[in-house]
Amino acid sequence: MTGALLDGTAQAIAAAVRTGTASAREIAQLALNRIKARNGVLGAFTDVTAMRALARADAIDAARMSGTKLGPLAGAPFAVKNLFDVVGLPTRAGSKINRDRSPARADATLVARMEAAGGVLVGSLNMGEFAYDFTGENAHDGPSRNPHDFEHMTGGSSGGSAAAVAGGLVPIALGSDTNGSIRVPSSFCGLFGLKPTYGRLSRAGVFPFVASLDHVGPLARSVDDLALSYDAVLGRDDRDPVQADVAAAPASPTLNDGVAGLRIARLGGYFARYAELSAISAVDTVAHALNAERVVELAGADVARSAAYLITMVEGAALHLERLRTRAGDFDPDVRDRLIAGAMLPGVWMTQAQKFRRRFRAETLALFRDVDILLAPATPCRAPRLGQRTFVLDGREMLVRPNLGLFTQPLSFIGLPVVAAPVWTDGEKLPIGVQIIAAPWREDLALRVAWALERAGVVRAPVARLS
Repeated sequence: MTGALLDGTAQAIAAAVRTGTASAREIAQLALNRIKARNGVLGAFTDVTAMRALARADAIDAARMSGTKLGPLAGAPFAVKNLFDVVGLPTRAGSKINRDRSPARADATLVARMEAAGGVLVGSLNMGEFAYDFTGENAHDGPSRNPHDFEHMTGGSSGGSAAAVAGGLVPIALGSDTNGSIRVPSSFCGLFGLKPTYGRLSRAGVFPFVASLDHVGPLARSVDDLALSYDAVLGRDDRDPVQADVAAAPASPTLNDGVAGLRIARLGGYFARYAELSAISAVDTVAHALNAERVVELAGADVARSAAYLITMVEGAALHLERLRTRAGDFDPDVRDRLIAGAMLPGVWMTQAQKFRRRFRAETLALFRDVDILLAPATPCRAPRLGQRTFVLDGREMLVRPNLGLFTQPLSFIGLPVVAAPVWTDGEKLPIGVQIIAAPWREDLALRVAWALERAGVVRAPVARLS
């Protein structure tokens, strides 16, 4: 019974724990057993918090026995990318250098809020070094592997988060998304992933990468769980001085409001030109299901992507300058070289990129005057093989590592909320994702659309059948 629950949703686990059909301890122990059995091949976890998980589960069971009302995630195991602070663990951020840090003395705000909602933290997850990665291949901890085909990438940098959820180790994981690091793994591993509006969720206790682009959010195997976890971590936090002063707006209550009346269009031009047929077909499938025939252009998306890269390199280099000076040999060489390049870029380029950013944001927001939702591919292709260096797009051979975020970067560049939803094609072993894009602060609309598509069977996120 508990095995089937762990393959299902956090919502179902919480319902079983609240009614006493299963105990939180049984669920936690099963999750820990699965991690032990499967993590060797998946490379999802870098740290397992077994004692903490069992103590938390026992406290939930005791609360139920005493008649205390349990939270919406009661007994549901979850895990977090290892750039979230977890008490007692050094916050690695995927690096060799950070292993020397003192253990965190407090949990990141989102970790604490997930537990306050009843979640049971079972550990921290593998990721690309300092989040500067689209592949999920960590030079120090090894790669995370796609649960649907171990020879393929999870995508990054939240690769361990995706492997853990798609591999059935936990129903929910937290990740971060600077240029696409939730949406790319969601696309490759067949998951629902949410990148909220920039500034919506607290980043307190999260190791930074690019402060003006960093987002945090959940990955899950159902839209209900995605919304449930999003709702659990909403709210202002004085520990995050750049969080927007916007009222919390839970999404779960409106999930089943339907899509009737929503004005939905697909993005053409740049978002169709550099995609494999599988990516275009996935958007076609979703657009057809939503009766979305309109196509609109996001002028300047190619420039936005270039500007996002420039800002990433410069801000990332500034953050890591002292580490580059003193411990250059302890970096992944690919990450180190991009950061060094960023440190050498002319300041005037950064100024121009920021000016363009303001203009591009204003022009994009103008689209939402008569459109509620935009659709676009999440990735230009399905998951490449581990170690694959190049792929062919539009007749050109391109490097894999920098180009998996072709379609995610222009959107995180201006902080739009996006849900990645997985589309499966008959005969294909691997999925590919579609981005459901809304105006700022309208995560509820993107989640509503994803929920309707899931209910119609157009998108789905099954647990991988591990051999």
